[in-house]
Amino acid sequence: MSLTSALSIAQTALFNTSRQTSVVSRNVAEASNPDYARRSAVLTSTLPGARIAKIKRAADEVLFRQNLFAVSSWQGQKAMSGGLNTLQLTVNGADNATAPATAISKLQAALQLYASTPSNTTLAESAVQAAHQVVRSLNSGAGAIQTFRAEADAEIATAVGDLNRLLAEFEVVNTEVVNGTRTGRDVADGLDRRDALLKQISQYVAISTNTRSGNDLVIMTGDGATLFETVPRPVTFNANSTYGPATTGNAVYIDGVPMTPGVGGNTSARGSIAARLQLRDDTAVMMQRQLDEVARGLITTFAETDPNGVLADVAGLFTWSGGPGVPPAGTLEVGLAAGIRVNALMDPAAGGSASLLRDGATYLHNTSGAASYSDLLRTYSERLEEPMAFDPAAGLDTTRSVTAFSFDTVSWLESNRQQADSGAEGKEALAVRTATALSNLTSVNVDEEMALLLDLEHAYEASARLLSVINEMLATLMQATR
Repeated sequence: MSLTSALSIAQTALFNTSRQTSVVSRNVAEASNPDYARRSAVLTSTLPGARIAKIKRAADEVLFRQNLFAVSSWQGQKAMSGGLNTLQLTVNGADNATAPATAISKLQAALQLYASTPSNTTLAESAVQAAHQVVRSLNSGAGAIQTFRAEADAEIATAVGDLNRLLAEFEVVNTEVVNGTRTGRDVADGLDRRDALLKQISQYVAISTNTRSGNDLVIMTGDGATLFETVPRPVTFNANSTYGPATTGNAVYIDGVPMTPGVGGNTSARGSIAARLQLRDDTAVMMQRQLDEVARGLITTFAETDPNGVLADVAGLFTWSGGPGVPPAGTLEVGLAAGIRVNALMDPAAGGSASLLRDGATYLHNTSGAASYSDLLRTYSERLEEPMAFDPAAGLDTTRSVTAFSFDTVSWLESNRQQADSGAEGKEALAVRTATALSNLTSVNVDEEMALLLDLEHAYEASARLLSVINEMLATLMQATR
């Protein structure tokens, strides 16, 4: 080997070591950055010596797609679990203390106590107060549900705004990556930023990606709509500022295609937007229907009947906007839970008489005026346990007593909460596992980088000694030729 060739090899080795050291130093500096993928210098043989062909960015497309899927599922389940917990606290209260089922049980106890001493006006007023508590529970529960739906709507609007912002940022980064790829520049930093944006986007909506020539990326949703292709596709949503029992929430559209809400406690929703659509339009609406059916059941249970069997039943202890008539049997009356109230004829606070609960308000049952008359009170207490027809739209058994139906509403919510919490644990674990597996392949291990840096230091020293030897040999050769 000539001295010229040896000198060229030594110089190339020093240059390669310098670049490799720079790459390793960058890796160490970015070790705490979760969106940074490890870089490595790829050497290729040349004559003479070797050269750095490219700087390779660590990546695993299969694991990255799995992680995006897991993140979307977890975020959807997380939103579902949080929403159900909020509904439980705002509608039923801690330990179901304010649930209609709890209030109905207390009303039944008050009726039984009043029936044991029907001449006691204090017990009569206590029974009416228990009825007021039932009404407050239904009214406040219905209001809490509509407030929850309005808040979910606002959260959807915020999420849509964030998603559009992320897509706008993605367009800028994707353009940089495509232009850099076509001109031969290093685009590793752009790919890092682009992957970080994909992770954020997947929190809102399920996505899949397709890489075209020039590193150009196309993003599709889980529903098959195009989310990004060269430019962001519009994500639109018209929010409602207020919600009532009959209000229908607006859909979220991606490139003109409506998003599909999730289904079930262990929700099929992938991404927080689909989960919040489910909470707003399915879960909360179902709870509203159940409360409406409880209210209808109470009005029917406490309806007064004509002792002669001639005239129609009329609203008794509980009435509504359609009173004194009674709601049709087995048919959902939308918004009834928000409008149910105690009959003023039996409410002392409204100028009525609590003793009419014992005697009858519209139809007189205690014809003798006996202070010990308790037949009607016992009838009401028994009716609370008698099966009646409920609308299947409430999602529960259609033949139950009003007391059992009210407890079924609590069980329904608790069952969904349990499924949601269990699903959240599993989906979070999957997201963590896929993120860890991806990190093990693409992130920086400082110990490995420091070991590599030590090897590069030794290589630099060897190259430096080789240069020193060549320099001495050249000096000796020049001395000999003089």
